[in-house]
Amino acid sequence: MVIFDIDGVLADASARQHFLKGVRPDWNAFFERCHEDPLIEEAARLLHVIDGRYPIVLLTGRPISVMDLTISWLGRYQLRWDLLILRDYGDYAAARDFKARETARLREAGLVPVLAFEDDARNVEMFQANGIPCVYVHSGYY
Repeated sequence: MVIFDIDGVLADASARQHFLKGVRPDWNAFFERCHEDPLIEEAARLLHVIDGRYPIVLLTGRPISVMDLTISWLGRYQLRWDLLILRDYGDYAAARDFKARETARLREAGLVPVLAFEDDARNVEMFQANGIPCVYVHSGYY
């Protein structure tokens, strides 16, 4: 499988970053506007040229409450994907821990990660520490 993050890799979330500034980031507002993001064209093209033998797993820190918005956004841009993993209700683990846990679950299910695309250097480090080559995509958010 090939793993893609969404925000900052496939979706340009720069117009939502202001919700995360200040003393108390407004994560709800940040995620509720996810369907308004423009597509990052180069990443979408890359996703589509990956050999079809490799399942595409979208592993995102987005909460499950925006699953419908996310699926609608993916459909609008006709993005290829086989599995979408979002955070379950009440999951407030650090993104690094959430993605490490979900990647381990995928491995337990028999999927073999061969490559990941990520815009958070902490997650890139986590993938690499777990033996998964990871391409760092500079979103400018971190």
